[in-house]
This record gives sequence, C-alpha cells and structure tokens, in this order.
Amino acid sequence: MTAIMKSLFVTYWHPRHWFSWIGLSLMRLSALLPVMGQRFAGKVIGQMMWWFARDRADIAKRNLALCFPDLTPQQRHHLLHKTMQTMGMMPIETALSWWGSDEALAKRVDYHGLQHLQEALAKGKGVLLLTGHFTSMELGGRLILLKQPAYIMFRELKSPLFNAVMLKYRKYHSEGTILQADMRGMLRALRKNKVVWYAPDQDFGRRTSVFATFFGVKAATIPATARIAKMSGAAVVPYVPRRLANGRYQIDIGPALDNFPSDDELADAQRINDWVEQQVKLAPEQYLWVHRRFKTQPEGRGQLYK
Repeated sequence: MTAIMKSLFVTYWHPRHWFSWIGLSLMRLSALLPVMGQRFAGKVIGQMMWWFARDRADIAKRNLALCFPDLTPQQRHHLLHKTMQTMGMMPIETALSWWGSDEALAKRVDYHGLQHLQEALAKGKGVLLLTGHFTSMELGGRLILLKQPAYIMFRELKSPLFNAVMLKYRKYHSEGTILQADMRGMLRALRKNKVVWYAPDQDFGRRTSVFATFFGVKAATIPATARIAKMSGAAVVPYVPRRLANGRYQIDIGPALDNFPSDDELADAQRINDWVEQQVKLAPEQYLWVHRRFKTQPEGRGQLYK
C-alpha cells in the first residue's frame, strides 16, 4: 500500500467505507494487468454496467436518440452497447492515472500538436486547456502531465473516500487542483502563465448558463470559458484524449482558438459546443453519454428524460 493510501486508511477505516476500499483494491489490481487484460476487464465491467446500471444506460440511450435521430434503432443500440463498453474502461484508466508509472504510460501514448501548447505558453498569459467529458478524460489528463505541468480542475464526488483519493493523486501528479467554482484560483494560476485543464461541457443548471445547442438540442452551457479568457488574456487551447483499438492512446492538441472570446457570450458558448460536437462525432462511443446533458431546458428541468 502506498504512503498516500496508508494515510487515507487512517481516516477512512470505518466499515461504511469498506465497500469503497474493495473497489479501490480492484482498481489497483487492474492497473497491474497487461494491456490485453485491461481491455478484457473493461469489457466485463462495461457488460456489468449494462446489466446492473440500467438507469445510466437509459440516460445514454435517451441522449443518443436526441443526438443521432438519423440512426436506425439498431444502429443506436449498437452505439449504446459500445458506449457502455468504453464506460467499463473508465475505472481501469482512472487507476492507471493514479498508480501508473511515467515510464509505462509514456510507452502507450502518441502526441499530436504539442507545439500548439508551447506556442500559446510563449505568449505569457497562461493557457486554458479545453477538453470535453470523454470517457478517457482522467487518464488523458495524466498523459498531458507527462509533457506539461498543469493545474487540474476538480469537482467533488459523492463518495468521501473516492473523493479524497482522487484529490490526493491529482495533487500528487499535477501542479495543483482548483475547485470547479474557484474562479479566483483559476485566474491566479493563469496569471502565473500556467496551464489549467478545463472541461465545461456539462449541465450546471439555469442560473449560471446560457442556452446553446449541442447536436441540435438546446443545452444549458456555462459561458465561463469566454469569461475566463477575457479576464485573464489566456489562450484557449483545445485537446482530446483518444483511446485506440490496440490499447494505445492518442493526445490531439489543436491550435489556440482565434478571435476568442468575442463580444457575444452566446456565440462563444455555441463555438465551444460546436467544437465538442465535432470531436464527439469522430468517436461517439467515447463520450460520456451517461450524463443528463439536456436536463435543464428553457421550459424546465428533466422534461427530456421523462
């Protein structure tokens, strides 16, 4: 057991956390498997989620129906099945992001566009490293850190033990963590010409959002990306982690967004959604469809999921 895990066990020894400890132990073991073993385990976990996490599968099914209306029911069912399989890789890749060695991870990743990140940093105003909620996002963040130190945004989890473990390891591998709502902390990091990892593509409710479209559907979208860029002068550099069929990973980094932000908050939010949508279409099964992305609508909440 690592020193980090030992210190956490002292705090979270109570029996109510034992189930979480079992899950963490299995995750730790998965990180030791060979690549083929990890891929097989991911498929098994994905199948178990298909059977035992039907509420999440139903959310994904509804999202795919909303976003891909031109697909036949059979095609959407096939996409849903592949989506749940990629979901099965998430705990294994999360384990790799915590416990995988730099040397072992470096052998499994190819980078495209690192020069865009360096060019943006050379301007001296920080970089907002923009991504979406892809199923390999946790490992993708660690793979970025192999090449470039960065701050990682953090949103608290429901499980106090998993929350503590994720926070500890994100701090261990990165320059630091910034809570999702800590705008001042983010601005301080950017003004030091640091890189801040940032994924804004979730439904945070009506109060902080504007309504842009995502796959042609109204989606509550936070305009914070443009606001942060405007206040800090930071470049917004998009990147996507991709899981390849052979067990390797690819990190695609694009050039900094030009003419961003504009004076139109809604147009800027739409531009971010359009970029995420474009990347999702390249590998739709690797997006986090189990999130109720369209929960908040102009007419109310939850209507599209009834």
